[in-house]
Amino acid sequence: MTGSGRPGGLDVFVSYAGPQRPWAEWVADQLRKAGLTVELDVWDWATGSNAVLNMNTALARADRVVALYSAAYFEPSRFTTDEWTAVIAERPGADGRRRLVPLRVEPVQPPPILAPLVYRDLFDLGEEPARQALLSAVFGSRSPDRDVSFPGATAVDGVRLPGSRPGPFNVPRRLMGFTGRTALLARLREQLTAGGRTVVQALYGIGGVGKTQLAIEYAHLFAGDYELVWWIDSEKPELIGEQIAALAVEAGWAEPGTADAKGVRAVQAKLRHTSRWLLVFDNAESAEDLEPWLPPQTGHTVITSRNAAFLGVAVPVGIDVFTRAESVDMVRQNLPTLPEHEADRLAAALGDLPLALAQAVGFMDETRMPVTEYLVELSGHAHDVLGQNRPLGYPAPLAAAIEISASRLAEEDPAALALLHLCAHLAPDPVPLAWFTPTTVDDPLATVVAAPRAFRHTLSRLARLGLLRLAETTIQMHRLTQAVLRELSTPEHNTATRRQAEDLVANQTDVDGTDPSTWPRWAEILPHVLALNPADGTQSLQHVVNSTLWYLISRGEYRIALPLAETQHQRLLADLGPDDADTLLAIANLSAVLTGLGEHERARELDEDTLARRRRILGDDHPDTLNSAHYLAVDLAELGEHERARELDEDTLARRRRILGDDHPRTLRSANNLAANLAELGEHERARELDEDTLARRRRILGDDHPDTLSSAHNLAANLATLGEYERARELNEDTLARHRRILGDDHPDTLSSAHNLAANLATLGEYERARELDEDTLARRRRILGDDHPDTLNSAHNLAANLSELGEHERARELDEDTLARRRRILGDDHPDTLNSAHNLAANLSELGEHERARELDEDTLARRRRILGDDHPDTLNSAHYLAVDLSELGEHERARELDEDTLARRRRILGDDHPRTLRSANNLAANLAELGEHERARQLGKDTLGP
Repeated sequence: MTGSGRPGGLDVFVSYAGPQRPWAEWVADQLRKAGLTVELDVWDWATGSNAVLNMNTALARADRVVALYSAAYFEPSRFTTDEWTAVIAERPGADGRRRLVPLRVEPVQPPPILAPLVYRDLFDLGEEPARQALLSAVFGSRSPDRDVSFPGATAVDGVRLPGSRPGPFNVPRRLMGFTGRTALLARLREQLTAGGRTVVQALYGIGGVGKTQLAIEYAHLFAGDYELVWWIDSEKPELIGEQIAALAVEAGWAEPGTADAKGVRAVQAKLRHTSRWLLVFDNAESAEDLEPWLPPQTGHTVITSRNAAFLGVAVPVGIDVFTRAESVDMVRQNLPTLPEHEADRLAAALGDLPLALAQAVGFMDETRMPVTEYLVELSGHAHDVLGQNRPLGYPAPLAAAIEISASRLAEEDPAALALLHLCAHLAPDPVPLAWFTPTTVDDPLATVVAAPRAFRHTLSRLARLGLLRLAETTIQMHRLTQAVLRELSTPEHNTATRRQAEDLVANQTDVDGTDPSTWPRWAEILPHVLALNPADGTQSLQHVVNSTLWYLISRGEYRIALPLAETQHQRLLADLGPDDADTLLAIANLSAVLTGLGEHERARELDEDTLARRRRILGDDHPDTLNSAHYLAVDLAELGEHERARELDEDTLARRRRILGDDHPRTLRSANNLAANLAELGEHERARELDEDTLARRRRILGDDHPDTLSSAHNLAANLATLGEYERARELNEDTLARHRRILGDDHPDTLSSAHNLAANLATLGEYERARELDEDTLARRRRILGDDHPDTLNSAHNLAANLSELGEHERARELDEDTLARRRRILGDDHPDTLNSAHNLAANLSELGEHERARELDEDTLARRRRILGDDHPDTLNSAHYLAVDLSELGEHERARELDEDTLARRRRILGDDHPRTLRSANNLAANLAELGEHERARQLGKDTLGP
């Protein structure tokens, strides 16, 4: 079988899952010795090459695909699924055999589709039986083309059977519950086998992330590739020498009783002349402690440490907490009856820290305590909960390790301890080191911070103890470390330290959160503000709440802002009363958040009360009073009360122009609001003039990219579209959307409003397919971010339904329209303009589906409501009249349809002009009705005029 019949001359491709890499290497090694050409990804694919393309090429070339069955091999998310399904889908070859050669490397049941294929087992066999089983499976009844020698247990030119151990081997017992870390194990293996200085790897990370467990797993997993594996406990540097000397005795390089120094020299000499060895220095504190004992770089050395400072000695490999998926797998492997969502809750509360998870599952398995009860205990007694149940493979429970480290710091470095306690009251997120200055912290930390080198030494000490993660510009503490440290402190100390943390954060929040250029800085600040919950804190922190809320509102993060705004409002209302300036500001903040969430009725109630109080206390012209008037007008407009909103906007704009000037940002906000209301009232030409003036001023004063400038561009584009200037509107919408995406991000509510506008514009221009794609994307994002019932979400659903109808998908459009109409009726009421838009759309769909009678009923009701609410001449009223006339015509009521068309055409000519597209639609409808009534000459003249020369 050495000459493949497939293109490329490849005999075997080895297909395996990452955790079974030792088996894959052994199989490939044995088959190559048997004279076959073998392709194995980790041996034959260059780093950085296209793995999918490599896999496709190998599958096409290989005469046989050896599949190493394991539990991981059949996980649907792995590439192995693509490999075995591609091969099994092929027909058998000319000799009746399939290309797939199944070999089990652990006890696993293959999927039913593979059940007919006979597999062989390689696990739980000695090396020679395993080799014979492999060769028999690959060669069948034929023998290899050349003699194959057994490499033997002491061979230096091959790979030992996975699971077999070399002679000197003292690695701690493998953890039966070890899960995850597949990528880390693969990375460690690749770097160690790459040669050069990478043969010394330092696994570092905070306490409890499982560095030792990872090293143990690696040593057991790849033991077959080494002739000796030796484990050295390095926590006490003075004991390293005797452990290396013990290796010399175990390997037979020194007699028992030999002096440690002599044994160490013997080990160094032997290791210098061989390469297949692995030494693990576990729990080293520093490079200085290990440097005298490190072996020559001819084999592999792994170091575990809480310290990252091994530059020049080893290549640092950062070990972080588990991914959430790894945490859940670990919990459910140990507590198999626990539902996945409960495992996820537990993992989230424990911050995915492996040690804490091991302690938790051990305690819960022993006591049968449910997750909810455990989390209650954890929240109130973290020190006690995390001080019990030391898991196998860990030197101490988490709380005990933290307490010991804190005690050391109290004696050796009080400034480090002060920093530790300060961070315990912040969020478990990165804290910028720039925050710590002599003026933002107290002594003894202030003295250390004033000397940069001393501060760095303090940070390094904390990192070496595994109490925090140190980066170039930030530090970060795990949430469980924080909880234990807070419980180790007295209530008085916690109160004082929390005040320091509040002051530290307060010093960072004097930044305008409405300015997008400050948002990266605010992203660093926000977690720490929320962790301190300043709305429930001291009165001096209220400015922090206000700044934070306006950052969140500007970012469109209304759900995050709501609990902060509600807490602030309740606290100040109880402490200061309803008329206090701070209370009224808190109410205004809460109202703005509610508006963003679409809760316009609740926002209106708050704004009306605040406006009345401010008028009484501050007067009509006070800037705060005008702010309340401005936001009440926004509420009224959202609730469809456009006439009242217009009156309030006109008054507010006049006062702001007089008091603040024409170019003040608040004046321009009032102008922007008034223009929007005028448009809703059908006064599009006046709205366009105001929008153009406001946009020009904002561009000049704020710049082209400011969110307020983009709001004016957005409004102007909508007006241009309504006035029939579709191409200009499209250009403005495309530019505004591009800027919104770049500045605010794809999911910001303002970005989605731009996308919504552009989609409507495209539909008007007949680009229905592109409009549909944009509407579907916008609707999906709004549903995810704002919820199904938010008015903006329903706007997108409405637009999408209209596009579907234009594309002929009337049934799907009808379903979406019916759902949107039902939601709008429930949320906004029967008479809200948006509700009537949905009713109008649904009627149009029903007409397209031939349900003319039901369409007529809905159009008649909508027309009556629009005449009452908007007036006879409003563009939306005329749309309803237009479509009712279509229904009447379809039902044969041509005389009544003619009367309605004539009236609508006359009004549209007067309001929109003779050449507006909607005017021409009315003329076209009327001509059709005249023809049906036998007035062919008049119909011909009207049709000719509509078509133009």
